[in-house]
Amino acid sequence: MAVKKFKPVTPGRRQMTIASFDEVTKTKPEKSLLKKVKKVTGRNNSGRITVRHRGGGVKRKYRVMDFKRTDKLNVVGKVKAIEYDPYRTAYIILVNYSDGEKRYHIAPEGIKVGDTVETREKTRIKNGNRLLIKNIPVGYNIYNVELHKGKGGQMGRSAGSAIKLISLEGDHAQIQMPSGEIRLVNKECYATIGIVSNIEHDNVKIGKAGRKKYLGRRPQVRGKAMNPVDHPHGGGEGGSPIGLKNPKTPWGLPALGFKTRKRHYTNKMIVKDRRRK
Repeated sequence: MAVKKFKPVTPGRRQMTIASFDEVTKTKPEKSLLKKVKKVTGRNNSGRITVRHRGGGVKRKYRVMDFKRTDKLNVVGKVKAIEYDPYRTAYIILVNYSDGEKRYHIAPEGIKVGDTVETREKTRIKNGNRLLIKNIPVGYNIYNVELHKGKGGQMGRSAGSAIKLISLEGDHAQIQMPSGEIRLVNKECYATIGIVSNIEHDNVKIGKAGRKKYLGRRPQVRGKAMNPVDHPHGGGEGGSPIGLKNPKTPWGLPALGFKTRKRHYTNKMIVKDRRRK
C-alpha cells in the first residue's frame, strides 16, 4: 500500500494524505453479508449522551465478519476479492468456500485474489491459514488471535498488527503484542498466519476537521474554555490556568495518569508489562 499526497491548493489539502487503495479489487460489497447498524451517536437507551464527541458521519453498512472460522474447519476457501471496510482500519477479503458459502475475513498483508486459505488444527504455514497455536512454529507472525478457546479472534485485528509467537513451553504459549507486552495464551486457541493488511494506515493524515466529521467524530472543546458549570477546569478571565492541583475529567475524576484498569485478575496472564523496559 502507498500513501497518496496532494498539491497544497488549500490549507486542508496541504497536510492531507489518503490511502491509495491499490490492493482493493472490488468496490461494492457482497449484499448477503451486509447488515444495517443503527446509529447511536454516543447515546444510551434513554437517549442521553454517554460518549461525547460522537455524531454525524457518512452512511455505512456493517460487513458481517467471521473471526472464528472454526465452523469451516477442513474446508478450502478461495479469495474472490479484497475490499475496503468502513468499520475497520484493515482491508477484508471475500472468501468463496468449496461448499458454496461466502465469508468475510481480515486480509493479511500480501494476499492476492485467487489464493487459497483454510482452517485446520494443523496445516501448512501459509499467509492467511488459520490453525492451533500449538502447531505454529516459534518466531512466526500471527494475527486475529483468540484470547479464550472457541470465542473467536480478539487480538491483532487492526491495520499493520503483528503478534509474535515467542514460546510454546508448558500449558500456555507466550506471545509478544505490538505494544511489547508479553502474555500467555492457551495453546488450544486458534490464530492466523501473517500480518494484518494496510500497514501504512498509520501514516495517513486527516488534514482537515471536515474529514473527521465524515468519520462520525464531532469537535472537542478544552475544559478550560468552558464555564464552571460545564467542567472543573472552566471559568476565570481570559486564558487563566485550570486552578487545580491535578487535572480532572468533566465528572471530577483525576485525569492524566490515574489508573482505571479494573480487571486485575487477568494480570496473571501478563508475563511482561508493555511499560516495563
